[in-house]
Amino acid sequence: MTVLLSMAAFALASSITPGPVNVVALSAGARHGLVASMRHVSGATVGFTVLLLLIGLGLHEMLAHFPNLIDFVKWAGIGFLLYMAYKLAVDDGQLGADKPSRAPSFAHGAAMQWLNPKAWLASLAGMGAYAAGGDSSLVWQFTALYFVICYVSIASWAYAGTFLRRYLQEPKQVRLFNRVMAALLAASALYLLME
Repeated sequence: MTVLLSMAAFALASSITPGPVNVVALSAGARHGLVASMRHVSGATVGFTVLLLLIGLGLHEMLAHFPNLIDFVKWAGIGFLLYMAYKLAVDDGQLGADKPSRAPSFAHGAAMQWLNPKAWLASLAGMGAYAAGGDSSLVWQFTALYFVICYVSIASWAYAGTFLRRYLQEPKQVRLFNRVMAALLAASALYLLME
């Protein structure tokens, strides 16, 4: 297996699997449609690849000197996930024009990645596996490849959400969907607590 194929497999496995960013993409697609949810997709992709690139270019060395920073990111991420789960759980499910809701923004998607311990672990593990020797060309290749795969992976969750829209025509259905998404986000936070 070539190194690029191995990098692609790693990027796909860590990008397409369920996680908080993908759950929000699914929810945004279902609630706001594909076009509006692409801001979140783009922000999450850029946020992750900037994190990946910085770790590849040496941020991992700084983290080795300040291990409490990893704990801070973990707890901030758990808090953020629980806050988002709460907001979804208490949403009334009204779809009317009198209560417009905004789809997650580019900045929201990027911030989610920086507060997502899964993103930090994937970045550290990926760069550790493929560019631990400090070869900057491998860092840039891995980052570019990961950008494409991450974008397509998160966008596929948003696209899947658009298919759910036809089943979310009544506030009761939207409330149920939101509470299932809230439970998934809370489960992600609890999983991170157990690590």
